[in-house]
Amino acid sequence: MPVVVKLAEDARADIDLLSRLPVPGARGPVPLSNVATLAMDSGPAEIARYDRMRNINFEIELNGQALGEVEKHALELPSLKNLPPGVMQTSVGDAEAMAELFASFGTAMATGVLCIYVVLVLLFKDFVQPVTILAALVLSIPGAFLALFVTQSSLSMPSMIGLIMLMGIATKNSILLIDYVVLARREHGLSRWEALLDACRKRARPIVMTTIAMGAGMMPIALGIGVDPSFRAPMAIVVIGGLITSTFLSLLVIPVVFTFVDDLVQWMGRHLHRKRPAAPALPAEGAAS
Repeated sequence: MPVVVKLAEDARADIDLLSRLPVPGARGPVPLSNVATLAMDSGPAEIARYDRMRNINFEIELNGQALGEVEKHALELPSLKNLPPGVMQTSVGDAEAMAELFASFGTAMATGVLCIYVVLVLLFKDFVQPVTILAALVLSIPGAFLALFVTQSSLSMPSMIGLIMLMGIATKNSILLIDYVVLARREHGLSRWEALLDACRKRARPIVMTTIAMGAGMMPIALGIGVDPSFRAPMAIVVIGGLITSTFLSLLVIPVVFTFVDDLVQWMGRHLHRKRPAAPALPAEGAAS
């Protein structure tokens, strides 16, 4: 069995005695003071680790500033640009989440658009007309970026989240409009032009009312009223700006897009019907076989 040899407790507190302890050397035992420096000092009470490496966290209060701007200025500090060997810098928390969001934003947008398209196909029982409603997404994005520019807000993680939220909110204008057009043509027998005019006249009020209600609900957040306005305000600004442009442009652009899509559907229907082979004629009843 191995034998453990331990100095007395008073000897372990004597630095001079410890420095004279012999340790194996290349040419025989040498005093410990020849190969090490002994001193009484305090160590960390707790060692934090990240990815199995010793870690030190710096938590900074943003004080209303954008996270991306604060991180940019912090990375420009000379102490972080010239790190000693064995020391590395990484971003965690909100900064890490923002980097991951920017990297996967395209996938999130494509997934959101696909989910909206599937729901619209089930609602309208058509694969082509939902494209008209998705045009509202294109109309809302310029308003979102214009709102960020006017308010001098940066494109941060909250604003990206606001863009994803805007996808679902902006389509409600087109749904209200196109649903009435389809209903008027199918059940009331109106022509396309009459159905579009009637829909714009009767659906303008509910479209504007719902937009005002949503904008009013987002306004306190956009003005920074409440807890942590630096995070929530850009999200509300993006939603409000996108709603404004999509509301005013939907009544002008969506009917035009609907006519083009409807013409395309009718042209494809005529083209496919023309290419369909004629059914063989059946023999007349009573004809001799």
